[in-house]
Amino acid sequence: MTQKLLTAFKDGGPVMWPILVLSLIGLTILAFNFIALFRGKRDFRGMGVVNTIITAEPMLGILGTVTGIIQTFGALNADQNAAPLAATAGIGEALVTTAAGLVAALVLLFPYNFLADKANG
Repeated sequence: MTQKLLTAFKDGGPVMWPILVLSLIGLTILAFNFIALFRGKRDFRGMGVVNTIITAEPMLGILGTVTGIIQTFGALNADQNAAPLAATAGIGEALVTTAAGLVAALVLLFPYNFLADKANG
């Protein structure tokens, strides 16, 4: 399982790094806010940052899609007689980063909404 995740991360290209970093930042902020909630506090910090991360991660996934498609056209353009197999790396990068951006945002979205609801009510 871990090997598959590492392979997918590598196949996703360079855009996977900002998705990973932003996800870790968002999860850390949410974890601290859940600890604050269990201690009876409702003054959550960093929620605007998490909201921005939730918005940015799908956009980063789309950026990875664009870079993957550019890579695909570059591979096909470099070798006019290239087999369709030459396009698979770029298309794979496009699909992996799109999925990663969406999943990363969704993982943060539900706990964010839970905490935002607790803060407001």
